[in-house]
Amino acid sequence: MNGPDLGEIEAWFDGVLSGRITRDAADRWAMRLLSDDFAGRIDLDEDQLWALELLGGIDLPDGPGTGFLHDDDQIRGWRDEVRARRRL
Repeated sequence: MNGPDLGEIEAWFDGVLSGRITRDAADRWAMRLLSDDFAGRIDLDEDQLWALELLGGIDLPDGPGTGFLHDDDQIRGWRDEVRARRRL
């Protein structure tokens, strides 16, 4: 079984940026898919792996009691790169 296409992954980045999806929910979704790939239950290509690994760390804290390691500008850049890779 194939994993989510880059359009679906892009939508998760968009959801986080718009506030419709929490960073925690996006992280959990991506990490479950990465776990399924590792276990051989789904197949992910290089671009899917790259994008899911970024999404999987989207909720990392910057430090105790601080914000997130990755700000919205960085996430927007990742989303834009996913979008560009979709068009190749």
